[in-house]
Amino acid sequence: MITLLYAPQMEALARRIAEGDSRFVLGSVQWKSFPDGYPDLWVEHMECLRNNDVAMLASFDSPADIFPQLSLIYEVPRYGVRSFKVVLPYFPTGTMERVDRDGRIATAATLARMLSVVPMTISGAPQVLIYDIHALQERFYFSDQVIPRLETALPLVKKEIEQLENPIVVFPDDGAYKRFGSIFEGFDQAVCMKRRENGTRKIFLREGDPKGRHAVIIDDLVQSGSTLIAAKDMLKRVGAAQVSAYATHGVFPNQSWERFIDAGFEHFWLTDSCPRAVREIGCARPFKVLSLAESIRTILAPEMQG
Repeated sequence: MITLLYAPQMEALARRIAEGDSRFVLGSVQWKSFPDGYPDLWVEHMECLRNNDVAMLASFDSPADIFPQLSLIYEVPRYGVRSFKVVLPYFPTGTMERVDRDGRIATAATLARMLSVVPMTISGAPQVLIYDIHALQERFYFSDQVIPRLETALPLVKKEIEQLENPIVVFPDDGAYKRFGSIFEGFDQAVCMKRRENGTRKIFLREGDPKGRHAVIIDDLVQSGSTLIAAKDMLKRVGAAQVSAYATHGVFPNQSWERFIDAGFEHFWLTDSCPRAVREIGCARPFKVLSLAESIRTILAPEMQG
């Protein structure tokens, strides 16, 4: 059996993971604050975690969410748990993984360092599970004290694409193609490229033929949505019959998801890795949320055996 702790904003996903599965029990955490705003946390029956397997479903939706959750994450192994897995579906600083001029800060490395000092468990190093991290090299930002596990949610959208008529998988740039192309073997594929013209970044078709096809743009995350909308416009110009999109992480700051309503997308799939945006979107078309619950359950379950 595994005890699943969770951040308040991840309650819905945690309940989906544990629902109908006797191998999971949901832990109870009181997420309170003192008058000065600093966290006042209490895990009920923390002593019951000793010699047991524990997982923490975390969400760093905003910088203010990080400190209270890290406080809990650091403390759990100290109670003598057998194993500890931190499930952080979305690694929020992933797009700031490198610097192109002196003085900029690669905050992806900063967050990786913060997650790298989780204490050891009885069975060894804790694990940090992340879905579709923005750059694979970020695994090397973590120290040897933890084990980063980079998972993918793309099998979820493969099932959706298989139901479409005459689909072609489209990657917005060469980086996405190199990273995800092998996952979509068996599908026709097209690759775009980005180029600046007159100070404006434009998207062009580099290879593949989406004419008359249902083009599905695949990316790891979406924020403002400008790249996906530009790619959709280009695909329509070159003759795509329909255009849909997928992003594992629908970040959508400042409700930028509203740009996709009536924007000409047949479908827009995303996962529930970013709970704030999912709550805002609700049932708005063209969005469909693909839950990570079964994937997370499958990843955790084998480690609970024996």
